[in-house]
Amino acid sequence: MAKDEIRIFTPTGMLGYGFPAKLFREVVETGPDAIVCDSGSTDSGPQKLGLGGMTCARGAYVKDIALLLEASAERKIPVLISSAGGDGTNAHVSVFVDIIREIAAEKGYRLKVAAIYADIDKEEIVAKLRSGRVAPCGPVPELTKAEVIVATNIVAQMGAEPFLKAMEEHGDVDVIVAGRSYDPAPFAAIGLRHGFDPGVCWHIGKIMECGGLCAEPKGRMMTGLLRRDQFELEPPNPSERCTTWSVAAHTLYEKSHPFLLPGPGGVLDLSEAKYEQLSERRVRVSGSKFVPSPRYCVKLEGAKRLGYRAIFIAGARDPIFIRELDGVIARVRQEIRDYFPDVAPENYQLIFHEYGRNGVMAELEPIKGAMTHEMCIIAEVAAPTQELAMAICNKARVDLMHLAYPGQLATGGNLASPFTPLEIPLGEVCAFNVYHLMEVDNPTANFPIEYLEI
Repeated sequence: MAKDEIRIFTPTGMLGYGFPAKLFREVVETGPDAIVCDSGSTDSGPQKLGLGGMTCARGAYVKDIALLLEASAERKIPVLISSAGGDGTNAHVSVFVDIIREIAAEKGYRLKVAAIYADIDKEEIVAKLRSGRVAPCGPVPELTKAEVIVATNIVAQMGAEPFLKAMEEHGDVDVIVAGRSYDPAPFAAIGLRHGFDPGVCWHIGKIMECGGLCAEPKGRMMTGLLRRDQFELEPPNPSERCTTWSVAAHTLYEKSHPFLLPGPGGVLDLSEAKYEQLSERRVRVSGSKFVPSPRYCVKLEGAKRLGYRAIFIAGARDPIFIRELDGVIARVRQEIRDYFPDVAPENYQLIFHEYGRNGVMAELEPIKGAMTHEMCIIAEVAAPTQELAMAICNKARVDLMHLAYPGQLATGGNLASPFTPLEIPLGEVCAFNVYHLMEVDNPTANFPIEYLEI
């Protein structure tokens, strides 16, 4: 049955990060129409896709999902979970389904579950490459067949349509667990199903997928009241509030353009969005527009294994050493080239992270030439084998520790090492090698749905 307003509850911006159970149950008692939780991101790097790990420990997901299922089973509130496990691979959708099975068996719940999968067949990507229907997403190289083949996993970000399909084919579905999803997609799907304006549906999803980050001070939970042409936001935690500033600021989060946000099927245009303060803690948003694209594209994400990584961590406080550090590092690099003549420089990477001097922004740091009285130096080595990575890392640490530099007064080591072992192996290292847009004819065809009675 069509509705004129829908109450959406997001208990956390990232499933597995935890949220207060007492406050969660208090909000559930008010009867929201849906609970939506995002679970994925590429923010933490390519390791999940490349090696098959998850963003959080399995036990953390069990704890959070148990509360979501309590609300679904006992209050019949639909639960939508996107990007299972962090990367949204088929394997991690299956992990979440297994968690639901375990909890349902323990608690005696009966649930109707839709599992939506997002792994993309490599042969289809190669075929789309041949027909010119794959393009870079941002400043990345053109995709090649070779990179498709070496990728460990490739997923596509689904839009709202697979969620809509699951809800329309099984209107009484209790839980949707989806693979890799465009973060706002499940939120948008809820409103689109009832014929709400696509602009406000996508905009509320853009903000609420991060939970309470749009509040002051930023928190975990957020509630949204979605209407046909506007929406309202208010945090359930009484110590937080939404303001026009906090909501508008979060609208700018993770965007390459202040007003335009491209996604599957179109572009969210916020150039005429209006933010109104309704009360001390509540904000209304209107004026958002969604402009459909002539071609429907999904973003592909893939990662490959590169080799192995090792690091060392050291502290420096000698002002003369810090002043001369650029020259010292240049000499360290040359010492390593001389010491490993049989290893081509292109076969390994040596990166120095200098915290206290451009350590966060690196070459993008706008404040040039700033000096500090102490620094943390992290040297990172990536090489084809763990043994070689450790050997290069050891050589870099020893040279940085003992090389002389102009004006040196100290006769001992240049660094303090806070940890042993002094070189730390980090295991396999991966890189994103597929970050491209693929044109599709049907927005649901690549995302098969399995319906389960649990």
